[in-house]
Amino acid sequence: MGDDAKGLLAGYDRGAFFCELTSYRNTNDPQIATVLDRLGRLEFADLSRRSAEAERELFNLGITFTVYSDRDSIDRILPFDVIPRLITGAEWSILEAGVVQRVQAINLFLADIYHDKRILKDKVVPAELVLGNSNYRPEMEGIDVACGTYAHVCGIDLIRDPQGIFCVLEDNARTPSGVSYVVENRTLMMRTFPDLMADLRIRPVDDYGIRLHAAMAEIAPNGAGAGGGDPQVVLLSPGIFNSAFFEHVFLAREMGVPLVEGRDLVVDDDKVFMKTTGGLERVHTIYRRLNDDFIDPEVFRPDSLLGVKGLMRAYRKGNVALANAVGTGIADDKAVYAYMPRIIRYYLGEEPILPNVETMICREPEGLSYTLDHLEELVVKPVGESGGYGLLIGPKASKEEIAEFRLKLRHDPSNYISQPMIGLSVVPTLTASGVAARHVDLRPFAVTGSSTWVLPGGLTRVALREGSIVVNSSQGGGSKDSWVLGGQNG
Repeated sequence: MGDDAKGLLAGYDRGAFFCELTSYRNTNDPQIATVLDRLGRLEFADLSRRSAEAERELFNLGITFTVYSDRDSIDRILPFDVIPRLITGAEWSILEAGVVQRVQAINLFLADIYHDKRILKDKVVPAELVLGNSNYRPEMEGIDVACGTYAHVCGIDLIRDPQGIFCVLEDNARTPSGVSYVVENRTLMMRTFPDLMADLRIRPVDDYGIRLHAAMAEIAPNGAGAGGGDPQVVLLSPGIFNSAFFEHVFLAREMGVPLVEGRDLVVDDDKVFMKTTGGLERVHTIYRRLNDDFIDPEVFRPDSLLGVKGLMRAYRKGNVALANAVGTGIADDKAVYAYMPRIIRYYLGEEPILPNVETMICREPEGLSYTLDHLEELVVKPVGESGGYGLLIGPKASKEEIAEFRLKLRHDPSNYISQPMIGLSVVPTLTASGVAARHVDLRPFAVTGSSTWVLPGGLTRVALREGSIVVNSSQGGGSKDSWVLGGQNG
């Protein structure tokens, strides 16, 4: 920071990276200056004490995720950093428009590939990339979905480069997780740092459950709720052993709907019913947090004990709505991601508001050749993995790791994409020895029924290890509260 930095931030060094708190913005927001001043007045010991209180509260509330290893599974809290990430109102208006545009294109793409396949016939996207993909579900062909919406809940992962430009890193259109931390992080900040937030106009995030429920009710089958009642929405969870089970409980409570497992539902006469103490009750919309493979043993994995036999029959008949729709995983694919700018232009006739990170597709000869020639400079990712697993970070890899990865690439090039190493933006973050710069990304959550609403801010994940760019919770990352400035008081 500059010479005027004081107190807590006096020794803070953002290095060559864009800092979300201290780098100059074109619209130098007075609220950012206020937060900087208030942070500068805090003592390190006070910040550390309040941080410990916040983490104790997370643990006491059971706000955990599960880390699986070869031997066991461990419930952990997602480490929470108390120094917020700030997004100006002007920045958010661009992000929001870009996320809405992208979600609209994703839904048009999914509708097309499960119906007319125009984009494949026009060779804008290679047909084999879609039809040969393990996430493509032929069982969805010809099924019409309410509002033309397949991806009802989307998490769009964004990064910010050294120039401060937001870019899309990947799309999450299957069962994106993490929104519970967005809401709980805000609650924690309001309890722990009311002095830091006082009189700031921060857009609220506590209406996510209401917005999600409204979208779920909107896509319910025609006639649902006839007789004056509301459509019956349920949240379908794999159960307590799922890594995101806390979030399932949280969202069911926020929506005010039953949390069910597959054994709680039954299909009769191609309609879905929930078992209750008063008998069977009709279910109209299922917000599922269960992967396609396990959702219906009659159609997908016959050994699944987590799903509901006959669910796809009821879905195909239009007697129940599923969110997200079956088959949305094709839009998560990292190779399909590389075509998203073309997909946006094809369906919307618009330039992407949020650019992709430059991506080489290793299934294409020129992409593979470039990647093999520049492995030391690139980040290489398997197209089907998530959570930060299975990737190569070239500039940080040893010669042995690069040689081993080169063999993997040559053996199965279609399984990989590569991207340049980007200097992710940083945020001041509390460490054991003081405040230091740590890399962050951002996952805004979009909820879509007939239209799309984007939760202000989103999940900021932070790489807590010095020098690391891997922000995933399973790889030692944490989270921060994301403040969108300039809205009504939160």
